[in-house]
Amino acid sequence: MSTISKFKKLAGFSAFAFAAMSAANSVNAANWRYAHEEYEGDVQDVFAYDFKEYIEENSDHTVQIYRFGELGESDDIMEQTQAGILQFVNQSPGFTGSLIPEAQIFFIPYLMPTDMDTVIQFFRESEAINEDFPELYAANGLKLLKMYPEGEMVVTVDEPVTKPEDFNNKKIRVMTNPLLSATYDAFGATPTPLPWGEVYGALQTNMIQGQENPIFWIESGGLYEVSPNLVFTKHGWFTTAMMANMDFYEGLSDADKQLVQAAADDAFEKIIVHIDGLAEEALAKIQKASDEVTVTRLNDEQIAKFKARAPQVEEKFIEMTGESGKDLLDQFHKDLEEVESK
Repeated sequence: MSTISKFKKLAGFSAFAFAAMSAANSVNAANWRYAHEEYEGDVQDVFAYDFKEYIEENSDHTVQIYRFGELGESDDIMEQTQAGILQFVNQSPGFTGSLIPEAQIFFIPYLMPTDMDTVIQFFRESEAINEDFPELYAANGLKLLKMYPEGEMVVTVDEPVTKPEDFNNKKIRVMTNPLLSATYDAFGATPTPLPWGEVYGALQTNMIQGQENPIFWIESGGLYEVSPNLVFTKHGWFTTAMMANMDFYEGLSDADKQLVQAAADDAFEKIIVHIDGLAEEALAKIQKASDEVTVTRLNDEQIAKFKARAPQVEEKFIEMTGESGKDLLDQFHKDLEEVESK
């Protein structure tokens, strides 16, 4: 056989092999569905699209993102994930707490630091975050891929607040989360559970007198328009979690499992850069948009009066979660001490 004939035959085999490989990849490629709780451009949306970009750049898979309201409220998207309709979901412990009571630990006031560098280091190094929580989520059919912070919590109220007594007779919206209700009960307010879709109207009609959220969410949701007094209490950070349906995840190849985790890790690294300075930008937008907005930053003496009420919320957490909650809380304190000592 001539050299040219051999080359043509080899080329033919190569083309056939390439076509077969492409067909196999096409067959194995999947479109994964991923829902989160926020609007276009908000933190969870940025995280989701970073995840999507990594997956699609490094595989033949595609990821379809659903934002808040497109598939229902937070409870709806969790149910769809557990049923396998969605492969991925981003949901804050505020809602997951009804499924995993220990996840409510993030709503114990003054447990978490509010300094960003310390918060990020805690999420990177915490044994509670990286070892204990994955086991808790797995027991409920969920693969925890990444927990990450979104921003410091800010309270908006119908008038400025500087002490717990200022919350008396005020209905403050809380997520459907018993421990968050306990926090505002300890602060002196009347906690009022409401789904997110009803919050703006309830503030506008004075059905409630306040709510809490990270400042970027207050800006993007226009909450300052109907609740213009912003109070920085320094009582905690808003935390969220990105997870997968466990049956779906366990059914992936080893390569795809590594791909999914790498995509979540990559999105985490990008999101901590994204949130740096985000609160200041959002506050500037709010102040530019409205002359009615007031900003109250509690001083150390004022914070101490709120902080003095935190132990009763810790006690409530242990009462609700038992020995597992107590062990988790002990680990949180240990992890925080180690991070803060550095």
